[in-house]
Amino acid sequence: MERNEALSDFLRARRAATDPVSLGIHDESARRVPGLRREELAALAGVSVDYYTRLEQGRPITPSESVLDALANALKLDPAECAYLHEVARRPASVRRRTSRAVQKVRPGVHALIARLGDTPAFVLGRRTDILAANRMARMLLADFDTMPARERNAVRWIMLDEAARSLFADSWEKVASMFVGTLRMDAARHPEDTRTAELVGELSMKSEPFRRWWAVQKVVQISHDTKVLHHPIVGKLILQTEALTFPDDPDQTLFTFVADPGSPSDEALTMLFSWAGDPGFHNAINDASPRRTGRSQSR
Repeated sequence: MERNEALSDFLRARRAATDPVSLGIHDESARRVPGLRREELAALAGVSVDYYTRLEQGRPITPSESVLDALANALKLDPAECAYLHEVARRPASVRRRTSRAVQKVRPGVHALIARLGDTPAFVLGRRTDILAANRMARMLLADFDTMPARERNAVRWIMLDEAARSLFADSWEKVASMFVGTLRMDAARHPEDTRTAELVGELSMKSEPFRRWWAVQKVVQISHDTKVLHHPIVGKLILQTEALTFPDDPDQTLFTFVADPGSPSDEALTMLFSWAGDPGFHNAINDASPRRTGRSQSR
């Protein structure tokens, strides 16, 4: 039967990343590899070493919910990591073999909603972090996604390979970029049959050293809300609150908004940006002020 490589890789990575001392394990003997030993994790989770070993080897066994919860507790997983563990552990082999090429579409009502948000940048993120729709303010704040080839309208690809994205998030690029990589991993767990995700991961692994590094450590993220600092080439520094709202009838589509504190310098900057919304020369000015999009790996 087929090995569960996703579960195997995740357990190995999280075990290696767990500091034994933080769990009260003080062992004076030399450790050949970092992190917990298999027998230590098995003892903490209350399972046999043989059973845990078979899980980590990706053997075709289905652990119970209580065993998964015990492992998550022993490894001190956060809610997103715990959800990922359950996702990859409970997945039937038949699901892993299926192939999906369904094209996501944004409802007309959602298009109308983000268009009417006025000076609030908003976009809809879909499967594999594809950018399915973006209002004018989002395109002015982040990038003109509508002019990109369809395959390049992807948040992870944009932030990993576009020099302008790195400049935009100058103070927090690693945090934001690794967050989107973790979001992509969560999506890959939910849709392991998706060939386009595999193609995207392969491309980014070839072109970006940071992506390879973050993907290898099995980082998992469930985006909800955050504070982001941006350095826009025209209006300067902005401190914005982001909110992520998932549609109840379509969990694979998420609405993202960027909002400034009322009356703050960032609020004034967004108002200024909005005032230029109808200026046909705006994007030319952006291109003149921003680093050129290279399409090459940014491995600094």
